[in-house]
Amino acid sequence: MNTIMRKSVLGIAGLAVAGGLAAGPLNHANSGVEVEAGSPITAVAVQADKPDMGKLVPHGVQGAQSRVDLSDEQVANVKAIIAATKKAGMDERAAVVSIATALQESKLENLGHLGDRNDHDSQGLFQQRPSSGWGTVEQITDPEYSTMAFLKGLKQVDGWQDMPLTKAAQTVQVSAYPDHYAQWEQQAADLVAEHWNS
Repeated sequence: MNTIMRKSVLGIAGLAVAGGLAAGPLNHANSGVEVEAGSPITAVAVQADKPDMGKLVPHGVQGAQSRVDLSDEQVANVKAIIAATKKAGMDERAAVVSIATALQESKLENLGHLGDRNDHDSQGLFQQRPSSGWGTVEQITDPEYSTMAFLKGLKQVDGWQDMPLTKAAQTVQVSAYPDHYAQWEQQAADLVAEHWNS
């Protein structure tokens, strides 16, 4: 027991020394930072700035807001939507609209065919339909493809940036429940704020 304890303490001490050397004056020699002799050096982690909430939710949220706890798979889908939004050259607001839409359509789960519970042949994060020209089943159940398809539709909506989220989403999705997208705006904005720069 003493041997294990001693090795742990020595290991921690070694990490502290190594950390001190990595953050010490040698590392800052060419950084342009003046260090006074004898002053302690502290490593500071700098977090990337989060997107401005005013840009994410420019019109404020509409109506009562819903929220669901997300699994690792759902968070991975959030990150896939954000990556596809960036790849499409669109901004954080487009990601908010996309994530809110996917929250309404699938709760951010990449759904396959649900049999009798299916809305016709709707599948994937955005419940897109092969029979409506969104792509093949394989394509619309690929998070990047389905997001890019949604964003392509969003780009074709004149003035989508100035619309309330639910109107922008509904113009692309043509849902039987056009007002339901609004309830996910705050969670979608929070997710974009958290993951846009991660």
